[in-house]
Amino acid sequence: MESEAKQKQHPRLILHNFLSDDECKELEFIHKSNSTVGYRPNVFSTTLSHLIATNSPHLLLPFVPIRETLKDKVEDFFDCQFDLFIEFTGLISWTRGASIGWHSDDNRPYLKQRDFTAVCYLNSYGRDFKGGLFHFKDGEPTTIEPLAGDVAIYTADSSNIHSVDEITDGERLTLTLWFSRDASHDEDAKLVSLLSQSLSPYNESGPCLPLPASSNMYWFSPGQSSYQQLGFDICWARLHVLGFDVYYDQDTSCDLEFSDLLMKPLRLARGNELFDQEFVNILHALQVVQFYCWKASTLQTSKIQIDTGKVVELSQSQMEKINRLNPVFSKDNQLAETVLNRMTCESRQHILDWANFVSSVSLWRDYASKLHEELVRSLPFWRTHQSIFGVQFNGA
Repeated sequence: MESEAKQKQHPRLILHNFLSDDECKELEFIHKSNSTVGYRPNVFSTTLSHLIATNSPHLLLPFVPIRETLKDKVEDFFDCQFDLFIEFTGLISWTRGASIGWHSDDNRPYLKQRDFTAVCYLNSYGRDFKGGLFHFKDGEPTTIEPLAGDVAIYTADSSNIHSVDEITDGERLTLTLWFSRDASHDEDAKLVSLLSQSLSPYNESGPCLPLPASSNMYWFSPGQSSYQQLGFDICWARLHVLGFDVYYDQDTSCDLEFSDLLMKPLRLARGNELFDQEFVNILHALQVVQFYCWKASTLQTSKIQIDTGKVVELSQSQMEKINRLNPVFSKDNQLAETVLNRMTCESRQHILDWANFVSSVSLWRDYASKLHEELVRSLPFWRTHQSIFGVQFNGA
């Protein structure tokens, strides 16, 4: 009886294995190839509106069935006699030094529209990161050890005050949704409007190539240091911790505007080897590399013959050019390696197989094109209903 009373006082639901391992890995791929500086120190985030703004609207599709199922779970568990609206959907990662004390998710005047929270864990405590335990102040369970695939659902008010321990190593990754009874805070309507502008008749059939946002959105600065005095570019750093360098064919100098550099075509190098294929910008290169990390174990089983002309030896002058530009992307390589700690990639990282990497370039293109096609077909239905949902097509 006492436990039932506590459950009513502090309503919450823990679901195990809600997401499959591949769903977690796909969302991890999306986050690590698109994230920006987050809303708190040492936190990175990827919002759906940001994906649209950076010409990657097709990456909304993997979220759609998860959002629908979560919304149903929340409405069922809390016996909602009304339709809820998704107020926010985002991928959020906490890195070394990130933490938050006791709070409720509606603890600011501008957050009072939030009624319910769902936090899906995309990686696991102890394996992918250290620290970062989730605690409820009252009720059961008192502590949650994040495990990939699990989800915690609870009210966003003072009935479920909670905290998160400081991350001491690795990167703790979640998919977080907030739900509201207030239709004016419906995220779907806003996203449909953005998608309608993004996918005009002039660019519906365009290539699915990402476009970097403002450079300051990718610059991580420790503490309160001024922009680009200290810190590093997130896109470059995520490539760096996986062993990649960026090489620019065009004449570039350290005096070049950093924002311009992010937009320039480049090639990838690793060790003393250069992958002789051009990427349109650093975000394009990062998406392909993270796609390879996601699919590497699958690619290991395939028999692929590499085009020997695709990988060439770096010349001395090319190495010098890479080394001259690296300080533009990072003022402190050790900081980048500490924040984006290797423990999250080393345990699963495969020795780079250039043949498989070559294959992943075309597989990434096929993946993006398929999602883009589905998005273009779904958008008219979303416009009609002002809601984002899975559309069933004949023959699909």
